[in-house]
Amino acid sequence: MSMLREAVVLADMVGRWTLVVLVMLGVLPLATASYQFAIIGLHAVRNHYGNVEPRFPRVAILVPAWNEAAVIGSSIDRLLLLDYPADRLRIYVVDDASTDQTPDVVIAKGQENPGQVVHLRRKKGGEGKAHTLNHGLKQILANDWMQALLIMDADVIYEPDSLRKMTRHFADPEVGAVTAYIKEGSRPANWMKRFIAYEYITAQAAVRRSQNVLGAMACLAGGAQLHTRANLEKIGGQIDTSSLAEDTFTTFKTQLAGNKVVFDGNATVWAEEPADIDGLWKQRLRWARGNVQVSFRYKKLWFRPNPGHRLGSFSFGLSWFCLFLMPIFMILASASLTALFFIDFPLSWAAFKLLWIVNAICYLFITTYTLMIDPDTGRRTWREAVGFPGLISLAMIVYAWFPKPFSWAMLGTMELIHIPTTGPVLRLVILFAYVWLAGSMLGAWAAKLTESRRRLKWLSPILVYICGYGPLLCAVTFTSYIKEARGAEMSWDKTEKTGQVSMP
Repeated sequence: MSMLREAVVLADMVGRWTLVVLVMLGVLPLATASYQFAIIGLHAVRNHYGNVEPRFPRVAILVPAWNEAAVIGSSIDRLLLLDYPADRLRIYVVDDASTDQTPDVVIAKGQENPGQVVHLRRKKGGEGKAHTLNHGLKQILANDWMQALLIMDADVIYEPDSLRKMTRHFADPEVGAVTAYIKEGSRPANWMKRFIAYEYITAQAAVRRSQNVLGAMACLAGGAQLHTRANLEKIGGQIDTSSLAEDTFTTFKTQLAGNKVVFDGNATVWAEEPADIDGLWKQRLRWARGNVQVSFRYKKLWFRPNPGHRLGSFSFGLSWFCLFLMPIFMILASASLTALFFIDFPLSWAAFKLLWIVNAICYLFITTYTLMIDPDTGRRTWREAVGFPGLISLAMIVYAWFPKPFSWAMLGTMELIHIPTTGPVLRLVILFAYVWLAGSMLGAWAAKLTESRRRLKWLSPILVYICGYGPLLCAVTFTSYIKEARGAEMSWDKTEKTGQVSMP
């Protein structure tokens, strides 16, 4: 009996501490992000700029366009003004069976600039960006004029020196592709666009610099990817059409073929991003489903170091899956805290405080670092930077730093509005705090639902600020799991453009 009792006690202890470990998985994504930010400092000494020198290959600019009449004309004009030899630049606009004035605008630009602006028409459209790109790529590769190919979106604005900053990396014959820093450039920018502008500092200016240090790039920016002809031919001469993440597949294939992929944070491109949750949801669901497809397609690659590339390194795999599985970690953390709440409340409270202390440290480090990387954008988006995790999560972060003053303030507020501060009520408040990591995603999903209700639309941005922009992205990622599991139809929903993008 004593041995049985000891076994039960041991099993109970192992179970409790297993739950604690699952709680701490909730800090893994932010802790991994902090590691990525920490190594950005090494970019000063571990970068590709020592291998660059002026290079001006003959560049074919490939622009997929479907009903882009509002922006395509000005986009072509700006491309023609790039600080790049005019005789080494050609613009190919692939008109994806547009039903507006897109073909008329492009044809007129071609007549004004014969030989430099080319209109390519697809009779059957709507198959997605990859099919559109392949239509143009096939014709461009049919002759030997093109030495490098720039894939972009119809509305993006390249700063005049951006292309030559990208081509200079081709002085190194091992470089197969280069990407630039895409910034949200809508003027005026609403609350959603400011969130995206801040997010892009973290996802591009910061993370892609850290990936330069790691020697493994996750994704070439879809609106700014420059390839050598040799690289395109090496990866098959066409863009992958089997997924919703054609740019990520191209990035992986380039590195698996033995070529380097480089991010140049000094080459800046401005883009117009979604203005509401519905637009963001469609765009990010496409990206997230693409990441699910990449994760499974390359399942034999992860955490298997290879001398030919760095995609199989532990650091790269950790950063990929911490982002990819973030919703799962949040749900596990909340579920484990809830279980401990009923099993061992003191242990649950200790785990909760540790969870938010680590999250608070990571949040402060990442937010401060991000705002310093791009101060101009930071000045416009500091409110969204502070509120990125949501006001409720921010309150928990404040509690992690100042537990006693926060507790006094909370209890005082409850008494002021006549909410009982008895034990049962406080336990309900604590239980709410425990489930919040997962609950914040539900709140963000509610923001999407209210946006589609005319009378409740005003509530939508309020819910995002309360629940968090980060949890909104996690809700999209979780939805992508379900869509892929069900085998839902893959549709390429185009982001609506209004032509508001401009350089400051």
